[in-house]
Amino acid sequence: MIYLLFGPPGVGKGTQGARIAHKYAVPIISTGEIFRNLAAAGTPLGRAAKEFTSKGELVPDEIVVALVQQRIAMADCADGFLLDGFPRTINQAEILECTLDDMGLELNGVLSFEACDGELIRRLTGRRTCGRCGATYHIRAMPPAREGICDRCGGELVQRADDTEEAIRTRLREYEAKTAPLLSFYRKRGLLRSVDAAAAPDTVAARAAAVLAVSHGAPRG
Repeated sequence: MIYLLFGPPGVGKGTQGARIAHKYAVPIISTGEIFRNLAAAGTPLGRAAKEFTSKGELVPDEIVVALVQQRIAMADCADGFLLDGFPRTINQAEILECTLDDMGLELNGVLSFEACDGELIRRLTGRRTCGRCGATYHIRAMPPAREGICDRCGGELVQRADDTEEAIRTRLREYEAKTAPLLSFYRKRGLLRSVDAAAAPDTVAARAAAVLAVSHGAPRG
């Protein structure tokens, strides 16, 4: 199985992607993971990507695409994979199509996890992170035993700078501007599958499973 994962900040795409990857026994691959792993391994492409990321610059398409091509050719992708964070542009999407075709592979679908802005803002503004150990809480959905104190290490819980409502609205606008063309691109190809993510994680997982069962079938075993 080969699927792309899309979703705005706070929608729970990472959580659901991990569940799908485990259920179907395929790796979930993000461009960030690729950059880190190949840079750590000292590959030429990994070093080239690090030159840009270390300066806070976007990695050029040709390097990103080459890294993805290198990653999906690895043995653990033989039975399929999930891509998270790629493609980000129409150009990357078109190159991915050609790459998969050259490898004799086919994109099965694109899962778009969706929730209204109000729900996403509610989730993200309520998130608190331990400044000491990095544990994450939510003031309503998963509060600590003592307000403002981490259950794990006793550290102070803080709100990340990018979890303020103003910052979140900016992130949501950027996501919409960048992904809308891609969603249209895949909708025209009949590959887009929407998943209502405005619910508890288990409910969203069941909805995603239902979508995958229709478009891909049940996992082996």
